[in-house]
Amino acid sequence: MLTYSIINWRTEGIKKIDRKTREMLTLYKMHHPNADIDRLYLKRKEGGRGLLQIEAAYKVEIINIAEYLNTNYKEDHFVNIVKSHESTQPNMNSIINTAAKITEELSQPNEKSDAKQDGIQHTKARLGKSQKKL
Repeated sequence: MLTYSIINWRTEGIKKIDRKTREMLTLYKMHHPNADIDRLYLKRKEGGRGLLQIEAAYKVEIINIAEYLNTNYKEDHFVNIVKSHESTQPNMNSIINTAAKITEELSQPNEKSDAKQDGIQHTKARLGKSQKKL
């Protein structure tokens, strides 16, 4: 979604979109109601459906934008303007601060973060392949 950096999405809203997608798949008989949800997001080669998790795609994009702003702000005048604007934003609206929170959340070891980390790595790979095709 191209609106990740434009609209201040909340994780609840992103999860709601993901849930609605699964509901529609069930409604149109593309996914059984009792089937494993995690298989939807596995690669097709691994026996899954190959869908992208919207939450993982959001986190990947926010981290990529923050990395871009942190590495290229000295070279490009317009990126420098965006970087200075970002530094004046409250913590809740700042892409750089949101990316730092996401990175910190992913670096904490637990069983759920391992699954999320795998989902984010899978999403990064899929997004990279689709951008190369363009």
